Amino acid sequence: MTTEKIKTDTLIVGAGQAGVAMSEHLSKLGVPHLVLERNRIAERWRTGRWDSLVANGPAWHDRFPGLEFDDLSPDSFAPKERVADYFEAYAKKFNAPIRTGVDVLKVERNVGRPGFTIETSEGVIEAARVVAATGPFQRPVIPPIAPKDQPLLQIHSADYRNPGQLPEGAVLVVGAGSSGVQIADELQRAGKKVYLSVGAHDRPPRAYRNRDFCWWLGVLGEWDQAAMKPGREHVTIAVSGAHGGRTVDFRGLAHRGMTLVGLTQSFNGSVATFQPNLADNLARGDENYLALLDAADAYIERNGLDLPQEPEARITFPDPECVTHPILQLDLAEAGVTSIIWATGFATDYSWLKVNAFDANGKPQHQRGVSTEPGVYFLGLPWQSRRGSSFIWGVWHDAKYVADQIAIQRSYLEYRDLEQREAQTAPLAHKTTVSA
Repeated sequence: MTTEKIKTDTLIVGAGQAGVAMSEHLSKLGVPHLVLERNRIAERWRTGRWDSLVANGPAWHDRFPGLEFDDLSPDSFAPKERVADYFEAYAKKFNAPIRTGVDVLKVERNVGRPGFTIETSEGVIEAARVVAATGPFQRPVIPPIAPKDQPLLQIHSADYRNPGQLPEGAVLVVGAGSSGVQIADELQRAGKKVYLSVGAHDRPPRAYRNRDFCWWLGVLGEWDQAAMKPGREHVTIAVSGAHGGRTVDFRGLAHRGMTLVGLTQSFNGSVATFQPNLADNLARGDENYLALLDAADAYIERNGLDLPQEPEARITFPDPECVTHPILQLDLAEAGVTSIIWATGFATDYSWLKVNAFDANGKPQHQRGVSTEPGVYFLGLPWQSRRGSSFIWGVWHDAKYVADQIAIQRSYLEYRDLEQREAQTAPLAHKTTVSA
């Protein structure tokens, strides 16, 4: 970029999976646009994840429609570096107008004229529209209950890379969604004593009767749920593609030596207190798991599919000691815990976006990505249009909808009334008359 002011129709902020998808659809519609990325394309996949991370969905599913992972088996799970390479290749495929190393500092609506002025680390841009494609993983959240003044290494899962970065001693992992359970499993396999704090969660089978759970959610219509069920806002999903993809089984982890505890409630000095809800959380996870098996069996019978029986999928480990006699308090010092990993999610950060598109809590106000501020759009949000919005393919479909809305608005603005049309054609008519 240069110091001169750049003008474009649509500015996309972020070149992860959301920004790349948005650029593709705008390109197809002929909408002039520019994508700005403060780092590299899909940087979060490269450096914002732990070393051994793989995609949570199989390669046939976790991709855009226009490009396959041609070097991977369709049923394998792409390593994080391969996912990042995929998005770089995808952007090159249609020559996406992406400029990396440019940080967007502030976006403000113009006064008395249409569009927005965008301040960046490389100069000023003016755009008629702005798409915030920065996704949901912007600011790691460590809850305020985190112990203070304790000789513990405390890091968020966003900063965890591998077991070697932790000191000797046991580890408490707080949060048992996809990130927490995979990190806890890796640490246990590395020989660490691990305490895993388990809250409310869904626990789908990795695969059932020769079909991945992504396939089952597709044919059962679950990906297209338009709204989260009431009371499920803080329920995470425990699923993993690690080690070739296996169903997460908390009791199995416990029988291998991991100690499960309930939801982390508070800390008093070195003493951690856990809610007495571990058994209930596991039971509700089991209900979710069995409900999907039941729905899959009914679908197979209803459609007469020839898929193998899998009765062993309903066999569960007996409740381990840590479930039948749960630990409600743990003195971390006495237990030898020297590290806490907070797998407690992320918050969005739109402090750079100075527009009227947020509620009192700073949450984007939008309808399928079209915000309450005309000309501002969001992309990459969980449940943006459906349950599948959080997955790579879901972002692609959400981007198509947003791009279509931008094209519709452009068509309205291109309208000219009779007087304007006559004013445009008058000079041409005059020129024709003179030359005659």
